[in-house]
Amino acid sequence: MGAKTWMLVYSDGDASDKLRGNPTLDRAATDKLVKTLFPHEKLETISDGDLSYTCPPDNIIYAGCFAGVAVLAAKEFAGDYPSKLDRRFIAHADGRCVYLHAMHSVVDWLAFAKWEKGKLLRSLSLSPDTGILEDLGNKLPFETAYWEGRYPAIDPDDNAEDDYQLPFHPLDLGEEVLKAFFGYQLEGTIDDSLLEPENIPLIGYKRKKYWWKFW
Repeated sequence: MGAKTWMLVYSDGDASDKLRGNPTLDRAATDKLVKTLFPHEKLETISDGDLSYTCPPDNIIYAGCFAGVAVLAAKEFAGDYPSKLDRRFIAHADGRCVYLHAMHSVVDWLAFAKWEKGKLLRSLSLSPDTGILEDLGNKLPFETAYWEGRYPAIDPDDNAEDDYQLPFHPLDLGEEVLKAFFGYQLEGTIDDSLLEPENIPLIGYKRKKYWWKFW
């Protein structure tokens, strides 16, 4: 598995429904959103990306505003504890649902969270090396089968020498979260009912360094 994400989504209701229709990118609204949320950054527009790549390097931001939904991908959303996300990102929602999704295939780490009307409903962060870092709120329906051990990371019949430290593989649940929250997946079984993330464009922004002259 090579999937990685660090992204935040604002939505007036079900984000997957709003993304599924291949909505039109509002470039002016996207520029306004990015400048509002990153007021101290000196930003330069670069080539567009898309929803299949939401793990940009530290100096890059990807964003897209569409009817009823907005997507941001930036380093700020890759923290181990989703509940500690900078409050400016939650305040900007203004009553909308906020979804965070982050995962890193190198360390099998997953974190996701959901807020409604500014209230944190669910936050989970875990990896096999660290164990459960954060587990707040009631488990969401799509999680149940994973916690019940129906999708173990290691097949019990494989007689593996070392037990996996979690009842499931974090990246497997991570793909399930992408499907439930946004209606797409990055890896796994092909499902024609899911949207193609490559069809959802995002504007790229480069964080430029400030240069100071001293004389």
